[in-house]
Amino acid sequence: MNEQTRKTRVAVIFGGRSTEHSVSCVSAASVLANVDPDRFEVVPVGITPQGRWVLGPGDPATLALTGRELPSLSTDLVAVNQVDTLAEVDVVFPLLHGAFGEDGTIQGLLELAGVPYVGAGVLSSAVVMDKEYTKKLLAAEGLPIGAYEVLRPNVRTLSGGQKDRLGLPVFVKPARAGSSYGISKVTSWDELDGAIAFARAVDPKVIIEAMVVGREIECGVLEFPDGRTEASLPSEVRISADFEYYDFEAKYLDDALELDIPAKIGDAAIESVRALSVRAFQAMDGQGLARVDFFVRPDGELVINELNTMPGFTPSSAFPKMWAVTGVDYQSLVTILLETAVARGTGLR
Repeated sequence: MNEQTRKTRVAVIFGGRSTEHSVSCVSAASVLANVDPDRFEVVPVGITPQGRWVLGPGDPATLALTGRELPSLSTDLVAVNQVDTLAEVDVVFPLLHGAFGEDGTIQGLLELAGVPYVGAGVLSSAVVMDKEYTKKLLAAEGLPIGAYEVLRPNVRTLSGGQKDRLGLPVFVKPARAGSSYGISKVTSWDELDGAIAFARAVDPKVIIEAMVVGREIECGVLEFPDGRTEASLPSEVRISADFEYYDFEAKYLDDALELDIPAKIGDAAIESVRALSVRAFQAMDGQGLARVDFFVRPDGELVINELNTMPGFTPSSAFPKMWAVTGVDYQSLVTILLETAVARGTGLR
């Protein structure tokens, strides 16, 4: 095969050492099944929970979610050398969620290796992984956020003044985690210490957010190979009455949520969400893709909750579903992401 017809070689890296290992595997199953085989040659590369790099299973179905059973990479898979693997591919799709993957670490490795990759760079990945600094940057750009307080590892709990400022209820979260791991809703201050301990089992740094009453809206942002950035039609997340909020089980295990795409919030609000999503993406120096999560208050005011630089690609994930309704099917979405990564390259930009 000559150079003109050679397929682009793609390493899809998934799994990882974070608590979101299983979600990453489920995302990888969907992406591996939807890469255009006429244009790309795929090398599945898994990272076990222990940090070992292995050649991923040949059948993506082995990574899929089966009932309530979460997949995990076996240590029996064939080990690969990280440097040799990266040297043999043209582009990487780092489908790693959470710490040691979505936080700038894998991005830094790929920059050092000179291998283009899908998604945000080192700075944007690191900032967006930390909910505190995401909120600080959004606020600095004049974008709307809710009230919050941060507990660093040496601070045990909230002061009386902080409690008064936030009011009840509050949500207690690990500051640097996703997929709704370690989150609790606190309706009485007697519950606070237990919720902090639960969050600190995931991350010693904790963020406590005042509850925003409103509808939960998500929007996808996509960068194209020519450099333009667009926002998808937004979705509204509706969860079963059996769940108080959008936790891990509601997201992935219990089929407890429905997505309205486009969200039924009116044309003007939809355009406001799309415009604010692009502004938030740019404020974070975003690249490739992101999902921006909002609340829409009863009076129509928008509040940005958080961003995600590598949103889920599972069968239940909002990001690919929003783009499908907007007019970009799953396979085309993956192709755009890979082509944008190759066009962007590595280094300062």
